[in-house]
Amino acid sequence: MIEKKRTENKEMKKATKKKKKTSETAIQEIVNHYFFSKGLSLEQIKNDSKKKKIIYSRFTKPAKQLLELAGSVKKAKKAIDKVAQWANSRGLDYAIETVFKKWLELDRLKPKEIIKKPFYDNKPMVWSQTKRKWYVIDYDGQWLEFAGKESDIEWRIIK
Repeated sequence: MIEKKRTENKEMKKATKKKKKTSETAIQEIVNHYFFSKGLSLEQIKNDSKKKKIIYSRFTKPAKQLLELAGSVKKAKKAIDKVAQWANSRGLDYAIETVFKKWLELDRLKPKEIIKKPFYDNKPMVWSQTKRKWYVIDYDGQWLEFAGKESDIEWRIIK
């Protein structure tokens, strides 16, 4: 009888431990979402924290502050996504604290526009609005009139 209760208690403790492990707290959700936005998976986060590459506890305080500022986990995640998109488009690094700094201008944050520039034979091109013609800029800096087809123009993304 006593042994049966002990085994039941052990099983109950194991069940509660499993519940604790599977459910994340709101702060853990925010911190994990921040790392996901950086491109890390949950397994990578765990391995890096074991190897002391990531000090997980360093991110809990800012996550708690962000939760208080945002009011809900969903809004906090949305704010992290917005700042991550903005920073990545500009080649900047960001932290959870960056979300605080950008909080007031969060609705105005937009990713940097991708600008495509025309090239022909690896030489830049310019559109003359007045003459309504394309010009190819030679290596010497001379503007040569483009006599090719529109399909010959190569559009490249310039950062």
